Amino acid sequence: MKYKRVAVLKGGWSAEREVSLNSGAACAKALRAKGYEVAEIDAERDIAKRLAELKPDAVFNALHGQWGEDGCVQGLLEVMGLPYTHSGVLASALAMDKQRTKLVLKDAGIPSPEGKVISRFAAAGGHAMEPPYVIKPNAQGSSVGVHIIRKGDNRPPSELASDKWALGDDVLVEKFIPGRELTVAVMGDRAMCVTEITTELAFYDYEAKYAPGGSRHVLPAPVPAGIAERCLELALTAHRALGCRGVSRSDFRYDEAARGEQVYFLEINTQPGMTGTSLVPEQAAHLGIPFADLCAWLIEDASCQR
Repeated sequence: MKYKRVAVLKGGWSAEREVSLNSGAACAKALRAKGYEVAEIDAERDIAKRLAELKPDAVFNALHGQWGEDGCVQGLLEVMGLPYTHSGVLASALAMDKQRTKLVLKDAGIPSPEGKVISRFAAAGGHAMEPPYVIKPNAQGSSVGVHIIRKGDNRPPSELASDKWALGDDVLVEKFIPGRELTVAVMGDRAMCVTEITTELAFYDYEAKYAPGGSRHVLPAPVPAGIAERCLELALTAHRALGCRGVSRSDFRYDEAARGEQVYFLEINTQPGMTGTSLVPEQAAHLGIPFADLCAWLIEDASCQR
């Protein structure tokens, strides 16, 4: 055990606060079961002061979304000299920006849907491309604020221009790729396996991700061996190209009816969920890695200058 005293960062003030609280609580419980001394911190603006008072050996970052996943808290931990889990400053900031991620991964040979970044007001004003297409905040996770514009829809949702919109002024507009939802976790330098996600809801949105019964996870995914290998290869390539550390999870669409390219990268998560319905712990368990061992591996992998 390289690190004994561990601070688990959870909660925060992003749109993904509730999910992070659940992730943090589960990880803290698992780490205690492995013999670590754990302090849970519901992150607020005084996070640096609280960490300075606690003086942990390492920090388990269970924050999701803006500030916790985009390089901000990673930079703080670097300044404080506190080893931390998951990806570093650059990889976190880059992966949180969906369009910049696509540009980097294009150079790595990873296909993604045709898309562009525009203002949310422009997106609300009329069709930015021929339907069907997808509108999503350019720097959010957990499918928060995602809208699918289908053929026959007269216009995009007016809420994009609402004063209540708090998900950033830039949105990514992408061509909608029909087909099946697949995801692959990477742990260290290993792509784990392929999960297919199905849901009875309109799409794999926030509710489908986190509500009990909102989605069904099938692993290993019932897809041709060549498609599974392709997803594993693309996930590991994305993890490496962006400079990710610890665990990440890449999401894909598989259009089995398409001619030519059938698998498209959608986005990468550098702080994947660690809740009761989360995909990474499921893939780890499928490979014989209990949840507590996964959490212990993450904290022992912690470092600065990631």
